[in-house]
Amino acid sequence: MFVRSTMKSIYQCHVATPSQSLKKTLAKLNEKDIQAMPVVDEAGKFLGMISAQTIYKSTFLTGQQQEDFLSNTEVSEIMTHADLFILNNEVFEKTLTTFKDYPILAVVDDNKKFLGIVTRYDVLEQFESVFGMNKSGVRIAFTSEESSGRFAKLADILQHLHANIISITTFDETDKLARRIVLKVDEDVRTDKLKNKLEKAGFRVLDITNA
Repeated sequence: MFVRSTMKSIYQCHVATPSQSLKKTLAKLNEKDIQAMPVVDEAGKFLGMISAQTIYKSTFLTGQQQEDFLSNTEVSEIMTHADLFILNNEVFEKTLTTFKDYPILAVVDDNKKFLGIVTRYDVLEQFESVFGMNKSGVRIAFTSEESSGRFAKLADILQHLHANIISITTFDETDKLARRIVLKVDEDVRTDKLKNKLEKAGFRVLDITNA
């Protein structure tokens, strides 16, 4: 899955211009009830981020009268995070390592043209989908030794039991020779038979719960 398939497009985004006053920008942030906005120039190029927190902090540090500072200071003077962006053709997982304790992430093309944003909520929503959290079922956690053909064995077991897979995720174990697997299947599967077949195939079942 790529970033472009999950981002909010430019038409759904609120942005600030570099010459916009902080007063106008803060009013927009408050009106739209958002924490931050991308800063985009007239050519559509992404320049950085502006947030209510940055505006308040700058106002406090300036020593000027609040009204004067907000009215006479442009966004370009205090904007931050010019590097807080991701390319639209990147895989979605890369958003996890690109967020820098900021509520949004800009999505751009190879020329840094602004295309949209990804929010923390978007990331959370996608991971809920990865783990099948929006559909009830049976969650089975088990470990498998690193060996070829282990997923073929798992597929054979699930096919034999007519188990419909909702989600499947793997995790690295501390032991490099083993890997944790979390599988979620439909509720109508016979968990006793599934556990028995998994263990006979060499998997170590850790937990089975309804989820």
